[in-house]
Amino acid sequence: MGFQETGIEGLVVYEPRVFHDDRGYFFESYNDRAFKEAGFSRPWVQDNQARSSYGVIRGLHFQHEPHAQTKLIRALEGSILDVVVDIRRGSPTYGKVFAIELSAANKRQLLVPQGFAHGYSVLSETAEILYKCDNFYNKAAEGGIRYDDPSLNIDWRVPMATAVISPKDVELPTLAELV
Repeated sequence: MGFQETGIEGLVVYEPRVFHDDRGYFFESYNDRAFKEAGFSRPWVQDNQARSSYGVIRGLHFQHEPHAQTKLIRALEGSILDVVVDIRRGSPTYGKVFAIELSAANKRQLLVPQGFAHGYSVLSETAEILYKCDNFYNKAAEGGIRYDDPSLNIDWRVPMATAVISPKDVELPTLAELV
C-alpha cells in the first residue's frame, strides 16, 4: 500500500489504504499531507470525469508546454488499462510505455507527471474515470501520439477489430513524427 515506484522517474502508482467492514468500505482517495510527505503533492486545479463503454480507446493525449499537465487518475466504476508514454526529450526512459489496470475494485491510482502522453482502454462493460490535473485544459496546447504506433507496440487488451477510437485519435502522429 502507499506509493510504488514504476521504474520511470516521477511516474508513481498510489494504492490507498482501504478500511472494510460489514457496511462496505472507506478510504481517502487523496490526502495532500500524505502526497506531500512522499514528495508528490500538486496544486490540483481541475477534475475531469469520463464514462466509456467496453472497447473504447482514448489517447494518447498530452498538452504542450507551458500547459502540460500532471494527472492523478483512478477508476470510479469498472476497469481500464491505463497507458502512458514518456515523451520527455533527454529522459533515459524516453519512449518507454507503462501500463497498469486501474479499477473500482483495486482502487489503484496512477500519478502521471508532466511530459507523458496518456491514454486508456475500457476493459469492463463500462468504466468511469476521474482524474485530477495541475494545469487547466488548453485546446491550443493539445498534442497526441497514435494509439497504434508500431514503435510503442501497446497491447490495449481489447480486440482492435472492434475497438472504438475517435477520428481525431486515429489521425495523431507517431512518436517519431512528434515535433
